[in-house]
Amino acid sequence: MRKLFLILACVLTVFALLLTVLPFDTLAFLPIGLAIAFSLLLLKKSNDQQKKLPKILLTISVLCSVFVLGKTLLIKDEVAQDTQFEKEKIETKVEAKKELEEIEGLE
Repeated sequence: MRKLFLILACVLTVFALLLTVLPFDTLAFLPIGLAIAFSLLLLKKSNDQQKKLPKILLTISVLCSVFVLGKTLLIKDEVAQDTQFEKEKIETKVEAKKELEEIEGLE
């Protein structure tokens, strides 16, 4: 049973790290919560000599959750208007209209 908890805790911790780094926002809390749960179960099933790895996995999972929570609360997503692109878009439409008028005038 301990080996199963160890494998699940390791895999979920790595998956939590990946989702923490990638921009998935609160979706990362699912593997983080599972990694914390399996790390705690692994810590409970381990004897005194085997408690180093579960503590490391638990620490990594908690740090990931703090990082995701901070990223979610502190970083605001804003959409900025690209005025240069808007001007180019308008100019392109005007040029396209002029070209169409010239083509119609030739026929």
